[in-house]
Amino acid sequence: MRFVIQVVQNASVTIEGKTFSKIGYGELVLYSFKPGDDRQMVDKMIDKLLKLRIYPDESGKTNLNISKVSGQILAVSQFTLYASLKEGNRPAFNECMKAGEARELSDYFEKKIKEEYGETKFGQFQTDMKVNLSNDGPFSIILDSVELGYER
Repeated sequence: MRFVIQVVQNASVTIEGKTFSKIGYGELVLYSFKPGDDRQMVDKMIDKLLKLRIYPDESGKTNLNISKVSGQILAVSQFTLYASLKEGNRPAFNECMKAGEARELSDYFEKKIKEEYGETKFGQFQTDMKVNLSNDGPFSIILDSVELGYER
């Protein structure tokens, strides 16, 4: 599982010209799954995400998590986070979880993160979305389950 996390002043998702969801200060979280990811992986990644100390304290040190700053989360599924460019110049998507399995895991992810952090909104799975954001900093990080040692 992979996250791209961006601290934002605000972010929104538009579908077919209409605002689908929007947040103020907080995080835009793009997420993706790869074959082998499961609910246990989702639980670990959500736990890590919510504990990340990426917001400045009164002295400017990144020492606060999202709940300490009363931030919001906008989570958007983006399968292309596992695109491979190992060969050629056109992305290959064979390292991405298949849509059916990914939809099931995405539904679980949305349910679980909403339970853990109520100030969460979402994009719409497997839909052409326009994502707008005002990156704060900019501050963007990648959280990958393999790099965190969460793989079995």
